[in-house]
Amino acid sequence: MTIGFGILLIVVGLIFAFDVINADTSAINGHALGWILVFGGILAIVLPLIIEQQRTRRRGVVVEERPAARRVVEERRVEAPPL
Repeated sequence: MTIGFGILLIVVGLIFAFDVINADTSAINGHALGWILVFGGILAIVLPLIIEQQRTRRRGVVVEERPAARRVVEERRVEAPPL
């Protein structure tokens, strides 16, 4: 959802920045608002990717190698009669 929201912000920002729609934006500067939305969209895409990459580094898999346990089986045959 974050990447989709970032793309939406970039598209809306570029529409304002390049005056694609003739809208009366006398109260605000449309170009400045457009570039602010573009940069906000870029941040909305890049920051979650960086944060997720740092999380996966911390969660690294630790494999502990243990030496194989040796099991010694000894068989004795007693041929002498019991006492």
